[in-house]
Amino acid sequence: MRLDDLDPSNNVRDLGRGSGRSGFGGMGGGRMGGGMGLLMTILPFLLRSKLGWAILIIGGIGYFMFGGGGNIASLSGDAPIGQQSSATGSQTACDTEEELFACRVLASTEQSWSQLFSAGGQQYKAPTLNFYTDQNSSACGAAQAAMGPFYCPADQGIYLDTNFFDEMKNKLGASGDFAYAYVIAHEVGHHIQTITGISNKVRQAQSRVSKAEGNALQVRMELQADCYAGVWANLNQDRLEAGDIEEGMTAANAIGDDTLSRAAGRRPVPESFTHGTSDQRKEWLRRGLQSGNPNSCDTFKGIL
Repeated sequence: MRLDDLDPSNNVRDLGRGSGRSGFGGMGGGRMGGGMGLLMTILPFLLRSKLGWAILIIGGIGYFMFGGGGNIASLSGDAPIGQQSSATGSQTACDTEEELFACRVLASTEQSWSQLFSAGGQQYKAPTLNFYTDQNSSACGAAQAAMGPFYCPADQGIYLDTNFFDEMKNKLGASGDFAYAYVIAHEVGHHIQTITGISNKVRQAQSRVSKAEGNALQVRMELQADCYAGVWANLNQDRLEAGDIEEGMTAANAIGDDTLSRAAGRRPVPESFTHGTSDQRKEWLRRGLQSGNPNSCDTFKGIL
């Protein structure tokens, strides 16, 4: 994917390495005791805000992922950006090859979504891309590398430890610049759901239904974010190179709930799925790629 001509986005921060504790009471590590307690505290939100690839990266998190969760945790929408407890202080963002690539991907999503929002007479407000190393904190709780990339609606931030790209290549068999860009574009998709009100509607609906029904709604959330990533790719097709689409489909296939279940030695249980099957993820990514129209991404038609 050719992005070298793009200036990196200004909506980026490098948090460095921090304690991993949140500035929000009740979301920190002490509530349930130790690191595992922290994961259990923030897991319901993470399941519904990140790409979900850490299932295969670390077995313990994978166990809880396959068990699913109830509803999205209730998070304040007006939480301040900048809740960080970095032991090393703020770093310079976009100063490594991996970060620079991510910063340019974000810049391209800003151009694409600004164009789409402008066509509808609206102004697009971009998310903030937060880089960190190993662990830090977000307005939604701890940010830890093993969690994989995730989006936090409380501060409208995407959190990424770029070492995850190595995990994609070495543990998921999903490598290539377009596959890595897909990660970021998917998280931007969750941002679109937040600022358009879709996320809030889903959280409200999930609070009224069973766990299995809530999981099914979450699958629709993730598939829509995949489709939005495809819309972005369509609008940037002049930047795509030979093999890019195949990289994206390989990545989408690798992160299907059924594929991850089998890779972990578990029998797929559809009622516990939170991100969709491999076929579903490829199909919705393909829809966005073919249409370039967000209206083609209505995974909630007739439901919300």
